[in-house]
Amino acid sequence: MPTITHGFDWPDRFVVGTVGPPGSRTFYLQVRARTEILSVALEKQQSAALAEGIDEVLGELMAQEGNPFSVPSQTPEGLIDNEPLEQPVQEQFRVGALSLGWDPSTAQIVIEAVPVQEADTEEPAHTGAEPEEVLVVRIPVGAARAFAKRTREVVEAGRPLCPLCHLPMDSSAHVCEPPDEFR
Repeated sequence: MPTITHGFDWPDRFVVGTVGPPGSRTFYLQVRARTEILSVALEKQQSAALAEGIDEVLGELMAQEGNPFSVPSQTPEGLIDNEPLEQPVQEQFRVGALSLGWDPSTAQIVIEAVPVQEADTEEPAHTGAEPEEVLVVRIPVGAARAFAKRTREVVEAGRPLCPLCHLPMDSSAHVCEPPDEFR
């Protein structure tokens, strides 16, 4: 069966957002082009790694002599998006792997998300089988800078970290074992 590609070139909106309270949040990568909206679920760590990867790629591009792709050092004011996810959020798939690339011919960051590969009892998961579907989003450098900033803010908006054990604290009483240097 051929892979279904959900392709979005220069989408109207591309964000990471969450549904649910801190500690029970589900993270979504959501993209919209005109009236088409697609949402895929991903892990908090995947969101953070994607933002970090985008920042690294943009940093490398800025470091090139003369900044030939006009990569902004800060998020362009007009591209800041603090709006919630568009409702209703309907999960297309859960992300198993993300990849990040750069297309110099269009000066766009390229993000690909493939679903979690379910282990099939008849065929081992490591066979390299093509995914049933893939999300491919292509965004310009300014939008990529805005996406990374928002994603970092969403990731950091969760439960506060305990200053002693550095694990997330719930709203209930937090009990931890402080590290050896505090004993």
